[in-house]
Amino acid sequence: MDRQKNRGFVWLLLLAAIMAAGTFGVVALLVNIFERKQEARAPFVRLVEVNEVSTDPEPWGINFPEQYESYLRTADTERTEYGGNHALPPSKLESSPWLKRLYDGYAFSIEYREARGHAYMLGDQEGTKRVTEVQQAGACLHCHASIIPTYRRIGMEALGEEVTEAKLGESFHQEAVMAGFEAVSQMNYEDVHAELSKTPDGVVKATPGDPHLGDAHPVACIDCHDPETMAIRVTRPGFLQGIAKLARSDDPLPHLPSIQRWRDSKSDQPYNPNVDATRQEMRSFVCGQCHVEYYCANKMTLTFPWGNGLKMENAEQEWEETTFPASEDGTPGGEFYDFVHKETGTKVFKAQHPEFELWSQGIHARAGVSCSDCHMPYERQGATKISSHWVRSPMLNINKACQTCHHVSEQELKDRVETIQDRTVAIMDRAAIAMTDMLDAIVAAEKAGASEAELKPIRTLQRKAMWRLDYISSENSKGFHADQEAVRILGESIDYSRQAQAAAYKLDSGAKD
Repeated sequence: MDRQKNRGFVWLLLLAAIMAAGTFGVVALLVNIFERKQEARAPFVRLVEVNEVSTDPEPWGINFPEQYESYLRTADTERTEYGGNHALPPSKLESSPWLKRLYDGYAFSIEYREARGHAYMLGDQEGTKRVTEVQQAGACLHCHASIIPTYRRIGMEALGEEVTEAKLGESFHQEAVMAGFEAVSQMNYEDVHAELSKTPDGVVKATPGDPHLGDAHPVACIDCHDPETMAIRVTRPGFLQGIAKLARSDDPLPHLPSIQRWRDSKSDQPYNPNVDATRQEMRSFVCGQCHVEYYCANKMTLTFPWGNGLKMENAEQEWEETTFPASEDGTPGGEFYDFVHKETGTKVFKAQHPEFELWSQGIHARAGVSCSDCHMPYERQGATKISSHWVRSPMLNINKACQTCHHVSEQELKDRVETIQDRTVAIMDRAAIAMTDMLDAIVAAEKAGASEAELKPIRTLQRKAMWRLDYISSENSKGFHADQEAVRILGESIDYSRQAQAAAYKLDSGAKD
């Protein structure tokens, strides 16, 4: 009997222990869930104040350490076959000698290297021979520097408003930003760079007698985020003007539904991405502020050519229809061009890096995939989901950048991308051969005594051929953003080059006859 009682007591103790352990586990789980929910409700703790002059990203990093740490990694040197960071970026002029002939007469023929991460974007510009050996326009800093407070300071001065660090930090003040942008667009690079250092950056403090108030920073937190709410925003005047023109155009934009809604609304106010765009659109717009085609020399204000649409030929049409403003003495500015090609004397266009435009023609844009989804994919930090600010090639982060949607192996995805890029580079090389053959033929015709009237239609073909080749070779995805569109454009380049070459041969042979 006693033995049965003891056995029952043991079972009772064991049951009690199991129940206690179970209760402890459930409570621990509930506490963990509660803590994670609390973390998710409070994604950041404001430890320091940042405002509209805080161009230095370091204080932002105190409030947002995960984002800041990933931003700092843009200084890393990992790279892919066709781009990425590098301690000493390879020279494109050495790897593709035909670029020297494409850019002959333009600063890119002096030095043209692979791009590095955002951390280097201002320093690399300051040191390139394109800036140190050639007078450049201050408009170049529109994208390479955290320049908005400087635009605002100069704009407030032009508007006759009080300018102090406190006033500069109060609000974005778009009217003043636009006024400052217009004022510096035609100033020299060195003069605008000096203005950067006259603007407070929220950290560096002036000492008596020292005119230096701030520091020059590459694009940083304040350029894409509201310092009060951390909401994504567009700040660049060039983009704000360009996207407003695009909204007024007839270009179908199925990947930008907010623009169609704005068109349907018949609003009398310009399209404003900071008011009208969706969050997903903004995740591309912040990149489109700079990764685009634009004019940034000093004959007129920096311009995004989106008045007819986002396709390559839309930009070409706008440039063909543009004339430079008249000089102060009333002399007409004449037709638009970026530079005079040194070998042939033809006025040609120079494409910048139209990533936003080419992405707009691709399947990812049509599927609603933003730039940030691939280049700044979401990551989990505890219970918080954040965008990585280590902006880089998706090929260096296939798991998070691609496999969220594509459920195949990393090697398969890498092979797919490299196939597209290899094919694009192969057709680009053929377009380059056609371009150099064209230049040889035009030079020969000129030496044979062809008249300017005879050369005029050939120069038109040359400009079209070079623009198309430059458009794709300058774009950073090597065709991946819209592979069929890239090959279409390169095919047209080859066609125009061969047409120009044949026409030049006819002139040359006619002269010999």
